[in-house]
Amino acid sequence: MSRRLNTGIDVLDRKLEGGLPPGCIVAFAAEPANQSELLLYELTAARGTLYLSTERSDDAVRHAIESSPSAVGSPTVRDVASDTPLAEATRFIGALPNGANLVIDTMDALERCDSNEYVRFLNGLKSQLLETGSIAVLHCLNRNEPANRTRTLHVADAVFDLRTEIAGTQLENYLTIPKFRDGGQPTDAIKLELTEEVAIDTSRDIA
Repeated sequence: MSRRLNTGIDVLDRKLEGGLPPGCIVAFAAEPANQSELLLYELTAARGTLYLSTERSDDAVRHAIESSPSAVGSPTVRDVASDTPLAEATRFIGALPNGANLVIDTMDALERCDSNEYVRFLNGLKSQLLETGSIAVLHCLNRNEPANRTRTLHVADAVFDLRTEIAGTQLENYLTIPKFRDGGQPTDAIKLELTEEVAIDTSRDIA
């Protein structure tokens, strides 16, 4: 098995046989109203992280991370809110240090750009990740998907899909990994608690 970088989230690292390979692009799909950001915040605890925000201000993201009840790091947060988001994101990614995490939250603004420019951006991102031995997690919202979403999912080396369901009076969160190019793909859904930290939900386990 190739060397892997742990995500910092124990349940994920166990399912992925140690974590993600350097150079990996993850498309993390989730509904806008669930607690998907909690997973993004916990990723920052594993190693140095560049956190690019396309919708919330950098101050809002920093406050959310600092207020998180789970274990988090001290990421470098940058607001990508210009009229040329691909160019601005590319500039920030060009300074990505070796062995780092990159989080883009969310991808929607970038995915609404010209298709040819977006494909060049994705290819450049992959090259930068391979050169630096880093990993990227691209937060993709599942509603009103931009036209370039299919290109994101195609280029991604792994796809994480977080779904929230109502079971009686309880909210239940399930993470599936329908795509994982590096092998060892988990075939079962992972039931998660998304309250104070990302953890396996054992509330309905039968002894």
